[in-house]
Amino acid sequence: MSKRASRRRSPPTVLSTSEEQLRAGREILRLEAVALWKLANHLEASFCEAIRLLYECRGSAILTGMGKAGLIAQKIAATLASTGTPAHFVHPAEAFHGDLGRIHLRDVVVMLSQSGETAEVVQLLPSLRAFGVPLLAITASQTSTVGRAANTVLELGELEEACSLGLAPSTSTTAMLAVGDALALVLSKMQNFQADDFARFHPGGSLGRKLGRVDDIMRPLADCRQASDALTVREVVVAGSKPGRRTGAIMLTDAMGRLTGLFTDSDLARLFERRDEGSFDRPIREVMAVHPTTVESGTRVGDAVSLLARRKFSELPVVDKQGCPIGLVDVTDVVGLKEQTTSADKTPKKAA
Repeated sequence: MSKRASRRRSPPTVLSTSEEQLRAGREILRLEAVALWKLANHLEASFCEAIRLLYECRGSAILTGMGKAGLIAQKIAATLASTGTPAHFVHPAEAFHGDLGRIHLRDVVVMLSQSGETAEVVQLLPSLRAFGVPLLAITASQTSTVGRAANTVLELGELEEACSLGLAPSTSTTAMLAVGDALALVLSKMQNFQADDFARFHPGGSLGRKLGRVDDIMRPLADCRQASDALTVREVVVAGSKPGRRTGAIMLTDAMGRLTGLFTDSDLARLFERRDEGSFDRPIREVMAVHPTTVESGTRVGDAVSLLARRKFSELPVVDKQGCPIGLVDVTDVVGLKEQTTSADKTPKKAA
């Protein structure tokens, strides 16, 4: 037999059916869930010590770990940073070749190692001790090398890896990730971290847009169609053109500049359909939609989008505290954020 043939994988002898694959997948999830349940029930005072260490930190949380634990450390650093606790990841191998300069006395180092004996993190301990930087260890045992060196230890205990060989980090990394989430989210609550803070750290993507303010995404007044409610329909329609993408609504205001109504393309179409030519020379206030639904300046985009979806509006005026229009949110500008509706409810109607 050739070497090439000898290296071929033998035909699978296990998990050959869908039922077996499902059973194996469910067992893995069960093993990891049970480990988290046990960990939650055995969370001790050391967790509070870890919280205090991070809460009183005047620098940054410096996460480090090797291999899979290092990947989990990166995720925990990202979660901490996005929920109000400054945090960075330092790779242990790079730290030993210069990146130790990123660690300062005001920081707290959070070291992840299930065994507590990983060579790349253990070699950092003398330097961290010399720097006088507090060390928080997330590891299996406080009697390990990393555990003994730490100021505070979050002990995971001996965990059964979900890997069939008992080798690939799986249950242990799940436990590390969950503990990291617990630290980050408890700290977030203690710091009174609010949605506005979250929005500042997440300006991109649909999440950031929903948490932003309507003032940032609305069409400004200069780009909207606006007219006095004392003008006739004909005068408003003729004078209401705007360059570029126009909205389907004209905002009408009184002599004080306050919004009194909307006149939409649908309203105009209805006049044509009824052949009500006489209405074209009457004040538009007689045919406009009065007291339209509005949102005030400073409203979150998510709330405005929910209102558009719930009321099936196409346009939503934005007003100041005096009720004067300052812009307009058009459904076409937030279509990617619009809440999912059933196909029967997708026809927008005029705002009123």
